[in-house]
Amino acid sequence: MAESPVAVYQGGTLAQQVLSSAPEGMLIAPVWRRIAAFAIDVIAMSLLLQVLSRFTFLEILISWAYLSESARYASFFIMTWVIFFLSLWLYWKYTGRAYGRSLGQRAFRIAIVHDNGTLLELHHFGPRAFNKLRYLIPVLGWLYGLRDVLRARSKKAEYRTAIDLSNHTVAAVDWSLPSDTRLNLK
Repeated sequence: MAESPVAVYQGGTLAQQVLSSAPEGMLIAPVWRRIAAFAIDVIAMSLLLQVLSRFTFLEILISWAYLSESARYASFFIMTWVIFFLSLWLYWKYTGRAYGRSLGQRAFRIAIVHDNGTLLELHHFGPRAFNKLRYLIPVLGWLYGLRDVLRARSKKAEYRTAIDLSNHTVAAVDWSLPSDTRLNLK
C-alpha cells in the first residue's frame, strides 16, 4: 500500500523533533550564526595578536615562503602557527569557562548546552576548544568546515556538527532555553 500523502504534524520545536531529550521550546541555532560567531572569534584574536606583535604576526602567518628560507625563518613561521593555535585554544577554553560560550557566540546569542538543555561543566570546554582548531588547519580546515556546515543543516545529523556529536552538545538559541539555564549564562 502506498504511503499516505497526508503527514501528521508532530508539534514542538525543531530541537524537540530532532532530540528527544531537548527541553520544551529550545531552538537550534542557525548555521549562519555559528559561522559568523566563529569568524568573529578568529578575527578578534588575530587582530589582537597582530597588535601585540607590532603588526608582523599576520604577515608571518600567511607567508609560506618562510619555509623555504633558512631554519631561522622557518622556525619563526612554525612558532607563529603554534602561537595562533594556542591563543585560540586558550581563548575558547577560558571564555567558555567564564561565560559558558565564546564572545562571538555571545554576540550572536548562541548557547552551547548538553543535549537535554543543561549547561556544560567546566571540563567540557577544553576538548571543545581543541576540536574547533581543526577548522583553522590550512586547506583541510575548509573541508572540515564544509562538512560540518552540511551536518548542521541536516536533520539526519540532528543539526549538529562533528564537534557537537563528540561532546554531546547542541548549539541553541540562548533565549529559547529554560529560564534556570538562561540565568546561569552570563
